[in-house]
Amino acid sequence: MAHAYPNPPSGRPTELSRRGLLRGAALLGAASAAGGVGPLLQGTPALAGPAGFPSYRYVRDAFDRPLAYNPTGETIFPCVRGVYDKITGAKGRYYLYYAPHDSPGGICLAYADRLEGPYTEHPGNPIVDRALPTTTVSHVSSPHVVWNASSREFFLYFHGENTTTRVARSRDGITFSDETPILSTRLVPNTTETSYARVFEHRVTGLANKYVMLYMGAHTIRPGTRKIFWGWSPNGWDQWQFAPEPLISPAGDGLSDISAPHLLTRNGTAYVVYHGGDGRMHLTEVGNAFDREVHLGVFHSPIASDNGRVASPSFGTDGGVGYMIYEAGPRLGARICVARAV
Repeated sequence: MAHAYPNPPSGRPTELSRRGLLRGAALLGAASAAGGVGPLLQGTPALAGPAGFPSYRYVRDAFDRPLAYNPTGETIFPCVRGVYDKITGAKGRYYLYYAPHDSPGGICLAYADRLEGPYTEHPGNPIVDRALPTTTVSHVSSPHVVWNASSREFFLYFHGENTTTRVARSRDGITFSDETPILSTRLVPNTTETSYARVFEHRVTGLANKYVMLYMGAHTIRPGTRKIFWGWSPNGWDQWQFAPEPLISPAGDGLSDISAPHLLTRNGTAYVVYHGGDGRMHLTEVGNAFDREVHLGVFHSPIASDNGRVASPSFGTDGGVGYMIYEAGPRLGARICVARAV
């Protein structure tokens, strides 16, 4: 089946270096509250999201004490999963996966009985390190976990190096095996990075798929550099295919770089929320067939304690209350925060 992939919007904004994108922009002044993390900020609402999405208000940091495993002083790319209805003997009702980025990286786990936290660090971190069964890489990072009901396994997606996205499997959500590369720059033309992947159950008519992948690709075709790409698979493990053109280009937001995408569905259609090089999260409607690119503006802006940058959201519901777990602050010093829908 032929699919139309939208052309990037016109314009050529100033490009950012990769490190500049990950560090984020300077403080945007999105909130008038000053000072560190604390009750003063808890009453400060975030910018309302477009398309009827809720606002999210900061509640707490995910961790209330220093981490034992934190080799680079950063924690990024949170992914939270309810495990209470999937496995027995779980360490908590919710598992939070995260990682540092720079060498040596390492996929880490924490757990809590409330989605809001605070989360307890798993003493065996990292649960996946850079010494993989078939190779050793400089780092592994950006974990994303999906429960595969058909095989009753957790699938873990992560990158190492930035050119390669991999998958591994687990029965208990802690011990992962069978690491397999599934995406690399060799499979997507005109890319030099293919990473920060998240995978979701979402069927696209005509593709015979059950899962889609959203990921960041560093694209050599201008305008813009880092863009959102996508792929699809019938089972989430193999038989992946990847669209050759970007799904979302940053020029539509007046930016040159975007990354860390997450799929959301609402109003009978599909959206992608992602981090922009301006430090804010943006939202674009892509449609259920991933054949649209309607930029809708800012989804979430930093408050003062976010130090100018919010990124990599993961979403969940606990007791009927929606939450967003996200990465806050400059990438080389980022931490994981919890916000509640209001």
